[in-house]
Amino acid sequence: MTEPQAFVHRRRRRGALATLLAIAAAASPSGTRAQAARPVAFEHARLITAGGPGDPQSVRTVDDGTLVVENGRITAIGPAAGISAPAGSTHVNLRGKTVMPAMVNVHVHIGYEGYTSWGADNYTAANVLDHLQREAFYGVGVVQSVGSSPTDASMQFVEDQAAGRFAPAARFVFMPGMAPPNGGPDQVLLKGTQALHAVYEVSTPDEARAAVKGMAARNLKHVKIWVDDRRGTYPKMTPEVYDAVIAEAHAHGMKVHAHATTLPDQKAVVRAGVDVLVHTVQNEPLDEEFIALIREKKPYWTTVIGLGDRTEVCDGDPFVTQQLPASLVAKIRATTEPRPLEPGCGPASPNAARREALLKQNVMAMIGAGARLVLGTDAGISSGYTFGSAEHHEIARWVAFGLSPADAIVAATARPAELLALPESGVLARGARADFVVLDANPLDDIRNTRSIRDVYLDGKKLDRDRLLAHWRKRQ
Repeated sequence: MTEPQAFVHRRRRRGALATLLAIAAAASPSGTRAQAARPVAFEHARLITAGGPGDPQSVRTVDDGTLVVENGRITAIGPAAGISAPAGSTHVNLRGKTVMPAMVNVHVHIGYEGYTSWGADNYTAANVLDHLQREAFYGVGVVQSVGSSPTDASMQFVEDQAAGRFAPAARFVFMPGMAPPNGGPDQVLLKGTQALHAVYEVSTPDEARAAVKGMAARNLKHVKIWVDDRRGTYPKMTPEVYDAVIAEAHAHGMKVHAHATTLPDQKAVVRAGVDVLVHTVQNEPLDEEFIALIREKKPYWTTVIGLGDRTEVCDGDPFVTQQLPASLVAKIRATTEPRPLEPGCGPASPNAARREALLKQNVMAMIGAGARLVLGTDAGISSGYTFGSAEHHEIARWVAFGLSPADAIVAATARPAELLALPESGVLARGARADFVVLDANPLDDIRNTRSIRDVYLDGKKLDRDRLLAHWRKRQ
């Protein structure tokens, strides 16, 4: 078993990678990040705090609130009457607006989507940055790529982004993935990950333990395992192997995310002690045995249901289509028989009503049993369900199933930040990163109001969304 390496991102070529990163930053339409010269007071907004340090489960609101930002951090927050801005502050009047934390997405596949093409040839630092900017455009502050991003390239990207060498974008975090040889990612994603040798292939418990030890030595905190035989077409990770992964990861303080789509597999991995359960059982109702396991273990859980939904591109909603090539939008809307990477707008599946009923039943049963819902989309596989807009689709689906808008906001902000051990993200609180979204309407009244984005701020700096949009349209 060898450590996976990207074709141009091997350790001995980090100098070349650094050059690529510099080129990506210079070519970005938004320039480079600079520190604020003076404090900024954002005044008279409705503030949705989405919990706070040590309390990520609740939503609090301040109807007439002010937050003060200095050097990329929130230094004061509360009712406007009780906040005095420092001398020399810039004042931004947000009366009638709602401010919520930027969202945190714990499950995407960064780097392969090109919108007019898909695959390993697209995996460059510039394309990773493009995807992160698309996420930021839609109000996402942190994005985790799961299992499909080459380790060395990703570690270098994290380092350079933290050093401020990139234009403003969502913060990139990642985890390695593990699967049996020729197993793991679906047939679409596999085309990219195999070409880049991005997935750690393990066949035995000893190989699994050695791989996890190597990840821990590089200070990686999360790992993904695929436990899925794709209806008998793939080799499947055995219990002995994933037991070894989980035990070794926990010994090093790492969390394990398990891709499992069937009820028996979800039972098995939850019983084995995975920290994060990925996917929702869609082909049968959950039984009492599984619900009891969820009550006992209370894993984090991401639904990632949107890839199976009809794409909102079919509705012609400009919120979704505005950053996509017009030719791609036309192709999707003209396609009546969806294929991988090419969703279509044909008639609904005859099984759609049954799927919808089972999804609602199973999602609400999981939440009722205590599964800790966190936002994840699986974006990066299908161009019809893509970076940034996919988050808004996913949370709207939760609310349609019966979740309150307040609980949906927590699951999209504070709780995924808690999972990633990023307490300074996903919240509006003193000392937190000033990553937030200014909305024209209140998402607590209607969750679709998360789409009424007026402005996005990262590290206290307003993202130039108009310039980004013009850049994407120029490339069409």
